[in-house]
Amino acid sequence: MHHIDQEIDRFQLSMMDLESMVDQNSYARLVDLFVESLPLEKLGFTHTSHETTGRPPYHPSVLLKLYMYGYRHGIRSSNKLHQACLVNVEVWWLIKGLKPSPRTICYFRKNNATAFKKAFQHFVLLLKDWKLIDGQTIAIDSFKIRAQNSLKNNFNQKKIDRHVDYIDNKINVYQQQLEATDLTENDSCEIKDKIKYQNQKKQNYKALEKQLKDSGQRQMSTTDSDARSVILHRNIVNVGYNIQAGSDSKHKLFTNAQTGHVNDTHALADMALEAKELLEVNSMNTLTDKGYTTGAEIAKCSDNGITTFSSPKEHSSQKNGLFDMQIFDYNTKEDTYTCPAGEVLVTNGKWYNKNNHTVKHYKTKACNGCLLREQCTKNKNGRFIERNFYQKYLEDNKARVDANPEYYRQRQQITEHQFGTLKRQWHFTHTLLKGKQNVLSEVYLNFSVYNLLRCVQILGVKTLKNRLKKLAFNLSVQIKSFVVDLKDYLKRELKQLRLFLDVNQTLRCDINNSNILIFN
Repeated sequence: MHHIDQEIDRFQLSMMDLESMVDQNSYARLVDLFVESLPLEKLGFTHTSHETTGRPPYHPSVLLKLYMYGYRHGIRSSNKLHQACLVNVEVWWLIKGLKPSPRTICYFRKNNATAFKKAFQHFVLLLKDWKLIDGQTIAIDSFKIRAQNSLKNNFNQKKIDRHVDYIDNKINVYQQQLEATDLTENDSCEIKDKIKYQNQKKQNYKALEKQLKDSGQRQMSTTDSDARSVILHRNIVNVGYNIQAGSDSKHKLFTNAQTGHVNDTHALADMALEAKELLEVNSMNTLTDKGYTTGAEIAKCSDNGITTFSSPKEHSSQKNGLFDMQIFDYNTKEDTYTCPAGEVLVTNGKWYNKNNHTVKHYKTKACNGCLLREQCTKNKNGRFIERNFYQKYLEDNKARVDANPEYYRQRQQITEHQFGTLKRQWHFTHTLLKGKQNVLSEVYLNFSVYNLLRCVQILGVKTLKNRLKKLAFNLSVQIKSFVVDLKDYLKRELKQLRLFLDVNQTLRCDINNSNILIFN
């Protein structure tokens, strides 16, 4: 049987260069142009300049290129990136044969968390200048990733109480055993050691309880203090981060990211305002699912020129088998409700605090003897309605969504594909770092890579490379101009210094005799 036998002789000396080994449309070439177009010093990357003495560091562009190449191919570990420097031809070309150590690679990511965010925001503004982002509609959604903290090292008050109760029961069992009269001395010593061990464990849990109360949080993690217990999917709980992502609807490009809350309830306003401020637009629309539908958040957006399209939540009264609150007609002018029987529910105008919400109560005396009472309420005092302080914002939001179903349906089309790419193709299901700021640096890296690849699909490789080359050239021109201006400035200062010395010839220093002679 014949096989392909046009192989390369391993022992044959070959003359070749790295340039010819990397395809012209390679992703490595895009990364090279992209990083060269970034004003790294302005963005705050470390070691853009350094002292002339001592061992010189790697330029930040080298390590940033390495990370952007690695994250595109699911290579995130510093050890794996170092291995790529040794065996990957495209990486040889990209960083010109340099081989930074795993420690150097690791600390670059850790020490430049803020710079990664600024670099991503710089890219977003660049995309806005290219008319690829318009900021008219931003879809906001979230996905969960696992943290570097196991579930057993995450605690809340209920979990601590459960452990303490278990320990107390164990101690009681051991004490009952000590009271037995047929124990040997060795058995007694062994049980006392067990009691001592359990008491030590109890003290540790009590210390955790105090730490939890002092923090003012509902839960705490001992390995990564910023990580929280979150529901990943289908009631599977793990310790991780809830990553908020904003995406522009025009070309489905990421605009911003945040993390901090275990769910989406209080994330809408912060995300929307950050996107609006970054993109410098006067008004914008947001598309979100019902997890973001909170009256206070929608009100804050509305007051800042942001129109929300958030999936309406069902009112709790819809789950008790009685008349829904929605079938009670609200009269805005009179501030009253009309029930299905035609009776009017009025309010005394006072606001009441209930479970961190501010509500008004609406009541009527007509419930006594009403034929529809059994279908309306089980309250012995009759039906009353609680109207939230932000109910008007929720009603306006619902009316917008109901009037524009096709527009709202864009939400899934914008965000779901992005999350699938990050988690399924690039394996971004967990973070390698600890701390909120460091975790977000990984998020910004992934988002920057995603946006760069989307630009390839939108503009084409050739057009994108030409635009990046132009940016890199303009940046080089600016640097050269700055250097020329700096030289001119130093020359002028030196000239002024010489003039100053000529005018002040009366002051001379005799170094050998350490005497100062002053001539008038």
